[in-house]
Amino acid sequence: MCLLIRLVIKKLDRNWQACLRLALPSQLGWRGGGVGLAEHLWAGSGNRTAAHLQDMEKARPLWDNPLQFVFACISYAVGLGNVWRFPYLCQMYGGGGFLIPYIIMLIVEGMPLLYLELAVGQRMRKGSIGAWKIISPYLCGVGVASVVVSFFLSMYYNVINAWAFWYLFHSFQDPLPWATCPLNSNRTGYEEECEKTSSTQYFWYRQTLNISPSLETSGTVQWEQALCLILAWLVVYLCILRGTASTGKVVYVTASLPYCVLIIYLIRGLTLHGAVNGLIYMFTPKLEQLSNPKTWISAATQIFFSLGLGFGSLIAFASYNDPSNNCERHAIIVSLINSTTSIFASIVTFSIYGFKATFNYESCINKVILLLMNTFDLEEGSLTADNLSEMKDYLMAAHPQEYAQLSPQLKNCSLEAELDTAVQGTGLAFIVYSEAIKNMEVSQLYSVLYFAMLLMLGIGSMLGNTAAILTPLTDSKAITSRFSKEVISGFVCFINCIIGLIFTMEAGNYWFDIFNDYAATLSLLLIVLVETIAVCYIYGLRRFEKDLQTMIGRKLNWYWKAMWAFASPLLIISLFIFYLSDYILTGTLQYQAWDGTQGQLVTRDYPSYALAVIGLLVASSTMCIPLGALLTFIRKRLKRERVSTVA
Repeated sequence: MCLLIRLVIKKLDRNWQACLRLALPSQLGWRGGGVGLAEHLWAGSGNRTAAHLQDMEKARPLWDNPLQFVFACISYAVGLGNVWRFPYLCQMYGGGGFLIPYIIMLIVEGMPLLYLELAVGQRMRKGSIGAWKIISPYLCGVGVASVVVSFFLSMYYNVINAWAFWYLFHSFQDPLPWATCPLNSNRTGYEEECEKTSSTQYFWYRQTLNISPSLETSGTVQWEQALCLILAWLVVYLCILRGTASTGKVVYVTASLPYCVLIIYLIRGLTLHGAVNGLIYMFTPKLEQLSNPKTWISAATQIFFSLGLGFGSLIAFASYNDPSNNCERHAIIVSLINSTTSIFASIVTFSIYGFKATFNYESCINKVILLLMNTFDLEEGSLTADNLSEMKDYLMAAHPQEYAQLSPQLKNCSLEAELDTAVQGTGLAFIVYSEAIKNMEVSQLYSVLYFAMLLMLGIGSMLGNTAAILTPLTDSKAITSRFSKEVISGFVCFINCIIGLIFTMEAGNYWFDIFNDYAATLSLLLIVLVETIAVCYIYGLRRFEKDLQTMIGRKLNWYWKAMWAFASPLLIISLFIFYLSDYILTGTLQYQAWDGTQGQLVTRDYPSYALAVIGLLVASSTMCIPLGALLTFIRKRLKRERVSTVA
């Protein structure tokens, strides 16, 4: 087998070197089709690429089969955002009408950029740092920026898996611990904070997070959450222990199990009372939202981040492909499956959301009916949901004083208002779903299934995040000559776990939101923009086209070239300008803090040190790109000076 691979690679090596001799620039300046740049960017490029192609003959781990690679990409791309972000965007921006900009952005942005990263990884057969360094040494900072962003993501993302473990362990209790409010210390009533909110919110904010009232009050590490975080990192370490040999087996489970759970939830959700109300709400298009620029911005952003572009994970996965793998077909398959999963998950979510909204609406109606019947001593059955409005008008006219006194206690029950309540992120995953699950029959079973699904989605994404960090490290001969892959993987997991303990403190959820909101957004847009420009205008689109023709055996379609060279870069620049201006116009950055005395979230301003951390998060990754180019320039300049001095 090894001999066969060597023969195939040698043959491909000769073909690629022949293409490179044709594609290398012969003069200064620009060449047709966006092939050239200034001479100093190209100095030594041919020798460097040829040397790398010779290195390909050396053994590099490969996926067992193309299906394993596809499963790895699906497991990475299909994550928690498909479950808790896409349904929220549908709810906010026009229901079924949101699918129009979403599909357009998938065609213009999603598939082309996904194909670009897979092709770069498969062509260069290196992690993010090595791949972009081969294209040009001045681009080494692009790969470093991807590793830094992936490191930030890994630090906080696995905390979600820790929370999922926590809820999963509690799902075996009967009744579920978030089904009712706990008794107070005197056992004379319920906890005051829980009575002011709901049992699910109380379990999340108080019993899970034990959240502090503000970011300034850090508190101590919650040992239960810390143990769950250690367990989450232990699971990730075992999954990545032997590289593709172990990850390739795990992805079969992490990619397929969530679909099994979603199908079960779909069948159950469609049979729930009120599910139709949620589905009607989802699929009713509000076409007026298409004129809202934020609708298109949100669609483009969702496609961009859902596919995991810019982190370096896709490049890392593709680098373990066979050089002749049809990455074009796989890019289309993965992007379509990812988007279809988002729509499928939304159907499941809105069926359950409709059940929850209908349950809350009917509970509200029943409380109002009971209050009116007890206050005005009405006969049982005389007041129903159908005649409630008429009876309220009658009672207000017949008993004006009593009704006026009672009026503050009468809630205005509205099904539409319940459905309009937009929730995303951890609020949807751990509060809204928990609220719905507790009211289902056999709630423990559905709770176990749901949080096991969250774990699979989270672990699948973590495999990609850690691959983006580990692949560049294991590509380095200086590191692998001293340490084994198991040691390198263990060290990365250990460092992330230690730093991640910050998110298990009482103020940890506020730091989680800071990292989630600011650690990656601007950085990833800049990274992918530079990647696209690098391939089209530094490496050269014609040159890259010939590489792809050698790999997949046919010419590059005009669609890919048009998207890479023009449409996708313009779209990324537009997104970058939007987010930058949005941050500037926002003024003082704020966050949502939990006020236990009121039992609700309140808005607070970020303290100065939190703003400094936000600035460092953004700068530490984005500055890698210009700093990498500057250091390379200085290194080359010093090398030339030493050569001239010796001469």
